[in-house]
Amino acid sequence: MLDHIGIQVADVETSLAFYLRTFAPLGMREQMRYLQGEGFVVGLSGPDGFPNFWLVPAAGQETREIHLAFRASDRQTVDAVHDAAVAAGAEVLHAPREWPEYHPGYYGVFFRDLDGHNVEAVHHGHQNGAQSATWAGGPLGGVEDEHRP
Repeated sequence: MLDHIGIQVADVETSLAFYLRTFAPLGMREQMRYLQGEGFVVGLSGPDGFPNFWLVPAAGQETREIHLAFRASDRQTVDAVHDAAVAAGAEVLHAPREWPEYHPGYYGVFFRDLDGHNVEAVHHGHQNGAQSATWAGGPLGGVEDEHRP
């Protein structure tokens, strides 16, 4: 359903380095950038080359946490993202594990980015992605906790 998303960050270059390092196991890379005011807006892509994740200079202080989940091809990639996040000094909210309350095979890691956002790498196991996943209690339903959007 989503085509792309942009988040405001305090320092685009610092956040760019963090995301490129942390999500290198997913094949994340800088796809494009353009000048906006005194700074740059940067579009990141995965292996498909489409810039669907954008880092934008913050217009002011952040007041809300954003939850972002990036799809991983397998559990080993989720584990590699976890290792890269730890190496980058990220606060790990939940180490990699299966989350059966979401659906069988849901395997994810949750951590904070440099601006305090809740970021996740997830593999959906045999469900073949969220399109075919049956969520507990219906679409995104049933589970209320600190890492749900």
